[in-house]
Amino acid sequence: MLTHISPIDMAVIAIYLIGITAFGIWIGYRRNTNSEQYFLAGHSLRWFTVGAAIFTSNISTIHLVGLASDGARVGVVIGNFEWMACFTLILLALIFAPFYINSGVKTLPEFMERRYCPSARTFLAVIGLLGALLIHIGISLFAAAKVFESFLGVNMYITIIVLSIFTVTYTMLGGLKAVVMTENIQVFLLLGGAVLVTVLGLQALPDFGVHTLADFKAAVKPDQLHMLHDVRNSDGHLVEYSWLGVLLGYPILGIWYWCADQTHVQRVLGAKNLKSAQNGALFAGFLKITPMFLMVVPGVIGYVLWQKGAFHLPNLDKSTDPDYNKMLPSLINFLVPVGLKGLLAAGMAAALMSCMAAALNGCATIISLDIVKRNRPETSDAQVVKIGRIATGVIMLLAMLWSTQGGQFKTIFEAINKIPMTFAPAVTTVFVLGVLWKRGTWQAAMTTLYVGTIIGVIYFVLDMPGIGKMLLHGHAQEGFGGLVSDTTQGLGIPFMLVGPIIAVLCVVIYIVTSLLTPAMNPAEVAKVCWDHPLAFLKGKVEGLSDPRIVTLILLGVVGILYFILK
Repeated sequence: MLTHISPIDMAVIAIYLIGITAFGIWIGYRRNTNSEQYFLAGHSLRWFTVGAAIFTSNISTIHLVGLASDGARVGVVIGNFEWMACFTLILLALIFAPFYINSGVKTLPEFMERRYCPSARTFLAVIGLLGALLIHIGISLFAAAKVFESFLGVNMYITIIVLSIFTVTYTMLGGLKAVVMTENIQVFLLLGGAVLVTVLGLQALPDFGVHTLADFKAAVKPDQLHMLHDVRNSDGHLVEYSWLGVLLGYPILGIWYWCADQTHVQRVLGAKNLKSAQNGALFAGFLKITPMFLMVVPGVIGYVLWQKGAFHLPNLDKSTDPDYNKMLPSLINFLVPVGLKGLLAAGMAAALMSCMAAALNGCATIISLDIVKRNRPETSDAQVVKIGRIATGVIMLLAMLWSTQGGQFKTIFEAINKIPMTFAPAVTTVFVLGVLWKRGTWQAAMTTLYVGTIIGVIYFVLDMPGIGKMLLHGHAQEGFGGLVSDTTQGLGIPFMLVGPIIAVLCVVIYIVTSLLTPAMNPAEVAKVCWDHPLAFLKGKVEGLSDPRIVTLILLGVVGILYFILK
């Protein structure tokens, strides 16, 4: 039932969905396309297209909802997830991209086979599919459905079905080129919608007694406007997003997410040349600065307006705690007039569709090239593309089913970061040591992947509130967060610190196993591993567009921002 939507809003949404789908099919569909064109856009992508596509494949409705939610709940500290991405995108550009491009691989699992063994390729292919299915598509769909349900009154299942049909259509028919070219359009719509909410929020503050920055600071929670939080709070408990947790925990997630996940790196693999790939990744780093101001800050503004009585925020089911996942839709309902809601809805749809399309295309690539073509080399190019299209549809159906389970987590943003902690420490260890240490062996990689992931899964299961409540035989207190993270009935270790602990175990396993097993062929390893960790700095600097110079500029901008908002 559509309780809040006007005919104008509905028309804007319909025009957008039809238009972007038609554009994607027109730009990408070719009747006799080959696998190189379908999966890698014929290696035709320039730096702007690569960077914009990386950014929009990451910024989904999860970010619009999740960043605003945690901006209201804990503050701008959540912006560290955006700014820290700049550093891992630098690693992608300077450390990993040279090997990805120069080796000519089409997928990251294929790179794992080049560095280690076929089993490593299979393992990463499975991880890539699960990550895309559970996180990039499934939770994104749930986030979008909740938003559309809250501020447009659109039934959750209608949102899931409609957006899925439009997205899967142009992704299935157009391949990577359709995906990245639609993402280039969506990045402007997405950022434009975020700017609109931010500006309207700032304009609304004076009506509720907030006229100056001092008034604003007085209205927020302690530390809500600080990027860096102490390690422990006044009660002596470890802080959820402390500077230590961000410093040690984010790289564990970020290196997997930005450097070792097919969904995002596929844009780099489709670049015209190495320089386009590197500068595209760095351009995405500059774009990642913006969500702090356009997605986190609106959440803080929303918190102030809510506290001042501007609008009502419902509580979580069976709890007295506010449902911060409803912050963004509640804020939009309060701020945005009829007519512009359709534009905002289109922006959110753009965010969701770009993320889902990226993940779907990545899954299709993995299934077609890492599973089918690898096990059946005689499969023709046309059949590989056909299988990719079928795989896109199947993955979409599975993700639609999983999307209905998104309410299992405290916040949406926590979900997309907590799920990958099961495998990210192991994958990050294997990738980083694999390209920086020639002595690493395939036995070490496989042992690390299996043991590290098993440890991660055990942690994830034990920290699920439902499992913890069962093990506590019904004695869990209200708001119980899990046997690992809960500060009163658990170990009190935030998930951002669990990752580094598991990663240390993975590094020990990798190094010890490597030293106990025979060294791999030095000539083969040299093709996919740096001579030493700083070898990427070698070579003549070629003007301001040299990736190393662009890196220095990006580091300078982020460093200044951290100094200002510390």
